[in-house]
Amino acid sequence: MHQACREVQGFEVLLQKFERNISVLGRSTKTFENYARHVAAIALHFKCLPTVLEAEQVQDYLYMLQKRSQTPSQTYFKHTVYGLRFLLKTEGLAYDFLKLPAIKKTSKLPTVLSKQEMWAMLKAATLLKHKILLGLLYGCGLRCMEVRSIQLKNIDFDRQQLHVVQSKGNKDRMLPLSEHLIRGIKKYIVAEQPTQYLFSGQQSDNTETNQCYSQRGVQWVVKTIAQKAGITKDVHTHTLRHSYATHLLEDGVNIFTLQHLLGHQQLETTLAYLHLCNVGTSKAFSPLDTLFAQCAAKQS
Repeated sequence: MHQACREVQGFEVLLQKFERNISVLGRSTKTFENYARHVAAIALHFKCLPTVLEAEQVQDYLYMLQKRSQTPSQTYFKHTVYGLRFLLKTEGLAYDFLKLPAIKKTSKLPTVLSKQEMWAMLKAATLLKHKILLGLLYGCGLRCMEVRSIQLKNIDFDRQQLHVVQSKGNKDRMLPLSEHLIRGIKKYIVAEQPTQYLFSGQQSDNTETNQCYSQRGVQWVVKTIAQKAGITKDVHTHTLRHSYATHLLEDGVNIFTLQHLLGHQQLETTLAYLHLCNVGTSKAFSPLDTLFAQCAAKQS
């Protein structure tokens, strides 16, 4: 983005307006940064503002992204389209101004760890900091930004609750803390003596003194420990949140309570987890089980 501000005339003013409009619409700083990176990339490619491009130029650029070898990925392509759409919206221009394609939503089910796999990850974490980090991601179903943003004042040991402040959708929520997790957090605080954020990031001479743990740092911890635990599934930070939701449903928590715990605005978002778990009066099973049981009984 800094390079685009230097090299593309008028981009810095456009970027400032873009940031203001995204904020007014209630979107997060992370959303702005994500979209702005892709808008800056297309501005640098053409050495002009995206809003002055012809539709054919944009189509050629998107085609180029699709034909690149796996990098940028399809996600990069989608975010480029989303960024341009938002830019057009904030500039008061119609989507068809640049003939942007519709992005089909995928219906892939998320990866979920078994309880045994989650236990293996907790056992594989040798540092107390990493154990607590995994414990909060799974034990409270936190998003990456939520676990990074935990401050000491957000933890209520007496009431055994965690206060998640102004998360996605600008909503607060209170989450129950496990007694096991509370013991670990207290031990961690005594050992590490954090002053503001529970998980502090690395400091340098050019950074603020009270900085939270980086997103990349959290992602590295989850990936590394999953590999160390011998888990072959593709594990991301959000995988632990998916596992939290699925395991709670399997343990009998009702869907409305789960919606509140996850901080979902729409119940439909929470209902997707019903496809991942074994709940109800009749637990799902494979017909191979009954096949072997019935045929083996007849032959014996």
